[in-house]
Amino acid sequence: MAAPSTTSPPLTRASVQEAHQRIKQYIHETRVATCTTLNILASTPQSERCPSSGANTAYEPAPHSSIQQQDASSYTSQPHVRLFFKCENEQRIGAFKARGAFHALGRLIEDEGIENVRQKGVCTHSSGNHAQALALAAKTHNVPAHIVMPKISTPSKIAGTKSLGANIIFSGSTSDEREAVIREAIEETGATLIPPYDHPNIILGQGTQALELEQQVEDMLVNHPDLGVSGKKGLDAVIAPIGGGGMLSGIATALQGTGIKVFGAEPNFEGANDAEMGLKQGMRIKTVKTLTIADGLRTPVGEIPWSIISDKSKLEGIYSVSEEQIKAALKLLMERAKLFVEPSAAVPLAVMLYNEDFRKMVEQKAGKAGWNVGIILSGGNTTIEAIAKLFQPSTGDAERAEATISTDGSKKVENVAG
Repeated sequence: MAAPSTTSPPLTRASVQEAHQRIKQYIHETRVATCTTLNILASTPQSERCPSSGANTAYEPAPHSSIQQQDASSYTSQPHVRLFFKCENEQRIGAFKARGAFHALGRLIEDEGIENVRQKGVCTHSSGNHAQALALAAKTHNVPAHIVMPKISTPSKIAGTKSLGANIIFSGSTSDEREAVIREAIEETGATLIPPYDHPNIILGQGTQALELEQQVEDMLVNHPDLGVSGKKGLDAVIAPIGGGGMLSGIATALQGTGIKVFGAEPNFEGANDAEMGLKQGMRIKTVKTLTIADGLRTPVGEIPWSIISDKSKLEGIYSVSEEQIKAALKLLMERAKLFVEPSAAVPLAVMLYNEDFRKMVEQKAGKAGWNVGIILSGGNTTIEAIAKLFQPSTGDAERAEATISTDGSKKVENVAG
């Protein structure tokens, strides 16, 4: 399952629609939320929102350091937007990954037969969200699941995977260490690898959330047109996080030909914005070593997702943000929109609020009419303690909660997909 099989459907919108029909009985159709305060902030120039510019009446956290404040005060772009949040933090296992896992395992069962799959089992590598998703899908179909997780994975994600009956095998954080353990696990068990992002069936499954979002927003605007920009009947754009790229490439595939523009969002700490840099350089960056707080986005883009996101007819572009900007967006989502999410899920909102290049582009392309923008909240697998410690001075406990210190106390870089 590490490479496309001959039975994988083509990567098209129609295939995403078929995937949705296949997995509907196993997943939640997660809700779409709106927030007036975030609409106002996103439609107000940063120069008027930055603490150095005067009163901060919306109680917006300051994402700019003292060095950055002078620059922020000159950020005057004013896109007119209305935001629609796809709440995949409320999906089964707390993240969008359930979609791809159920679709990929379902296809495998169809191809090889349920008894054969149960005899061999399935295997994957993940820092947490795909681990839990595959464990849930496997438990649903009574299939053994062997999950390779780096020791640096967050405790809550390890516990969640264990609770679903999976056999957890710990590894180091690097791709070489991970691949060595995966090979051993497959040799010992005969299990079939279902990768976290680099496979057509995973990509098609992840793209199903875009179909839901598209239709949900259209339905919302029929009954409540005031929720969107004047005169618009649906979405103009969608922003989604990108780590390995399974979700973003799935969304780009699902929305191709609809007129809805798709954008990616990344952290830029320690080179975590490999997809953004890769697009600028015209080549995929194969390794990433970063301890960004957006732990689900620490992995490099996979080969198949790269072939999709590097296609300008499918993806408009990728933009990145700093750690402080991610934390500011996270704080806003929790305090103002009342949405509990993990740091990775806050990255698209951070781009909308703080990446001035992105805001300027939206202002120019949307014009006075404005855009209805879908924001993918990819997951909510974190804890109150971990979130609280993000906003406190760093300690050993905080670093462990943030997935920067492993179970054996060592500090390593993780590049395994969430």
